[in-house]
Amino acid sequence: MSSRGFTLLEMLVATTVMAVAIVGLLTGLSTTTRNAARLRDYDRAVQLGRERMNELMVDPAVPHNGQLSGMFDPNQTGGLESGWRARVSTFEMPPGIRLNDPALDRLELEIWWKSGETTRTFTLDGYRLRPITMDDLNAPPGIQPGARKGAQK
Repeated sequence: MSSRGFTLLEMLVATTVMAVAIVGLLTGLSTTTRNAARLRDYDRAVQLGRERMNELMVDPAVPHNGQLSGMFDPNQTGGLESGWRARVSTFEMPPGIRLNDPALDRLELEIWWKSGETTRTFTLDGYRLRPITMDDLNAPPGIQPGARKGAQK
């Protein structure tokens, strides 16, 4: 006697295999979506950080040996709460300090953003030349030339 079709046991096994496959697929999709959102936020922060670093590098009004900080516009961040902190310090002075000779400043820029309850950060570093000023020449011994108390922008 030949019978066609599936037995109840075969149907239960097939259904179980299909359920395991679907659960695995949905878990993978959920993880992928979460990672994509996290990477989107990181990419946005990197772009804003590069833009801010470029602005700070070419702005002669940024004080050396000072600190600056600010928030990014929520329209630029897609509603993401984020901001930046910058520290500019004299990195190297020439051996004989003369007015208008070049000095080298280091600019450290920390970008931060909120990702759920977590605050994430990354840091960019850059160097720029600036002319030596009268502040540098008049700095007392033992004090870094151009030192100013934390300027805010």
